[in-house]
Amino acid sequence: MLQFSTFKILLIAALCFLGVALAAPNLLSRETAESLPSWIPHKQISLGLDLQGGSHLLMEVDTKSVIKDTLNTLVDDVRNELRKEQIGYLNLGTQGDTVTFKLTDPSRNDDVRAIIRKLNSQLDITVDNGQFTLKLSEQGLRDLAKRTIDQSIEILNRRVDETGTREPTIQREGEARILIQLPGVKDPEHVKSILGKTAKLTFHLVDPTASPEDAQAGHVPPGDVLLPGADAKNGRGGQSFYVVEKRVMVSGERLTDAQASFDQGRPDVSFRFDTAGGKKFGDVTKDNVNRQLAIVLDGKVISAPRINEPILGGSGIITGSFTTEETNDLALLLRAGALPAPLSVLEERSVGPSLGEDSIRAGKIAAGVGFVLVVGFMALVYGFFGLIADIALLLNLVLLLGALSLLQATLTLPGIAGIVLTMGMAVDANVLIYERIREEVHGGRTPFSAISTGFERAFATIVDSNLTTFIAGAMLYIFGSGPVKGFAVTLTLGLITTLFTAVMVTRLMVATWLRRTRPKALPI
Repeated sequence: MLQFSTFKILLIAALCFLGVALAAPNLLSRETAESLPSWIPHKQISLGLDLQGGSHLLMEVDTKSVIKDTLNTLVDDVRNELRKEQIGYLNLGTQGDTVTFKLTDPSRNDDVRAIIRKLNSQLDITVDNGQFTLKLSEQGLRDLAKRTIDQSIEILNRRVDETGTREPTIQREGEARILIQLPGVKDPEHVKSILGKTAKLTFHLVDPTASPEDAQAGHVPPGDVLLPGADAKNGRGGQSFYVVEKRVMVSGERLTDAQASFDQGRPDVSFRFDTAGGKKFGDVTKDNVNRQLAIVLDGKVISAPRINEPILGGSGIITGSFTTEETNDLALLLRAGALPAPLSVLEERSVGPSLGEDSIRAGKIAAGVGFVLVVGFMALVYGFFGLIADIALLLNLVLLLGALSLLQATLTLPGIAGIVLTMGMAVDANVLIYERIREEVHGGRTPFSAISTGFERAFATIVDSNLTTFIAGAMLYIFGSGPVKGFAVTLTLGLITTLFTAVMVTRLMVATWLRRTRPKALPI
């Protein structure tokens, strides 16, 4: 146990040097660390919401609106298929959470049932003398809710990335809720407005034969819908309304890019479609020259320019009474994509930077006091060997900080608690080794034999105790969330660095001292 090859010594020294190099940037300011050359370690530990302040949001996904949209889409699909197969029907539409219609020829029940199954296999179909009632099955509702939550999280991640927020936490909470933690956010209201917008963009043709005044009086032509203009909200130039065709000519899902720009000194948003979207947009503008094309965002017409000539390049410009900030936000939302369902804020908390600084100060004090007490205890009880354990403990903390920096793990207040716990567990391994050495010395063994046997016999116990704790930490990380994960990260990384320093580094220092001094009695 006390024999070290040259390769093993160099490997231990290299790992210790690497840990020190990775931890060193944390002594610098963030600006100084980021200005270092790329080949020099410059990553710092990312601080969590409770340490640097920021915004905490708990949002709920409106899955009912997704169900409604799904049923409306099903109505359109059923109508198209029945017309294609020349099957007569009456009163096709939605009623609550169902789609209903009646066949004029009940003998076609089986044919229609097969058609519906092809459209959606997760439907409960009830038929009574040609009267069909379609409803999403329980499994279908669960799958739809899961897809909606997963898509919402993906879109929220894109939007947060666009804002430049470092180390955000966006995860599912319960059945239909999403937890969002944004460390370092200085303007939570602005970020909340960006995250909460559905940003569903569609292009519709304006009906030139319909009057908005008549539509407001309740006379909306079939196939049309009355939509408010964006100025209905901000009051620019009074309230305006548009009568547009329900049919979506081009969907915002076909957008590949959107950027804030300027046209004749006015802020606007330039956009670009993918190949299929560009072709469709070109066909629409070519077939409808001199008509107005309404650009609809979340049910409001933000612009309705007249098509003066075909737009065949797959790109265009959204103009309107925008401010520079509004064009930047709109471009961000369009790039990130539309949410599949509206989000509502259930809980909102803001943590100020001063509170985070207080938490860091308290954590430093706790870690410092804990370190001093542990160091003093080991030196007092084990003398020279205790000092060796203290050196290994200091190196253990440096390696742990280096690992956190390398992995860009987020350090939280519970994470600091995990570091403090690691200090106690680190010297625990040395206590096992030293007590075993004492037993061997009392049994009459020579110093060299006592130390070798002590390390050898304590090794299995150290591995077993740390392995069980590592499994517990891994389970906390897998199944936990938020602060629990922060604790689990530092705990599990601390166990790894503890095994390395308490067994390998301590053993190398003791073996080196033993060979150089060859003592007749051990100072332990």
